[in-house]
Amino acid sequence: MAGVATDAIRDSLAASMPGFKVDQISESPVKGLYEVVVGPNLFYISEDGRYLFSGNLFDLQEKSGNRDLTEAKMQAARAKAVLAVGTEVIKFTAGEENHVVSVFTDIDCGYCRKLHSEIEEYMKRGISIRYLFFPRAGKDTESYRKAVSVWCSEDRQVALTQAKQGNTVDSRKCPNPVDQHMELAGSLQIRGTPMIVTAGGVVLPGYVSAEDLVGVLERSEKRLKE
Repeated sequence: MAGVATDAIRDSLAASMPGFKVDQISESPVKGLYEVVVGPNLFYISEDGRYLFSGNLFDLQEKSGNRDLTEAKMQAARAKAVLAVGTEVIKFTAGEENHVVSVFTDIDCGYCRKLHSEIEEYMKRGISIRYLFFPRAGKDTESYRKAVSVWCSEDRQVALTQAKQGNTVDSRKCPNPVDQHMELAGSLQIRGTPMIVTAGGVVLPGYVSAEDLVGVLERSEKRLKE
């Protein structure tokens, strides 16, 4: 029955929403309702493929409290989408890497600059940071051009640090992933920067100090093991 429903759902989505790039269809905890994963997003759809809705599903009988079943699945989808960028990031790697986070950054954002000014502290605490660009002003703006110039520099780490310190970086052009990063940020519904995404797909909006971030990451890992 699940296979028949999955086929019906795929046919329905292909006919009514051809722009949907479905990554996975699976049964939800609710009978007759299926989960549809599209990139980092999760939707629910009836088994006949007719009714689609977006929202969070809670288990009201969870002993530890009302468990958000949707967020748990979305975290996995976010993590997969962010890691799919691969090496097309600027990574500052800790000497003894215990954690890896991805940070959507805008070169001209004040709190992004504050976070980067403490990059040595993050790495000292075993946190590696993968930077993805999200110039909030949009494409073909000064912030966007700075991001491209940083990426096209001979030493991206040095260029990024200089740019975040307010120094001028030589204008350069080359094939770059800035548009890809921005598209991913849009699919993740990111509106502000910095935006931290943990390896487990948890989103932490805004600046988080190295000390606080270690605590968040350790607690998150502990919950996953429980």
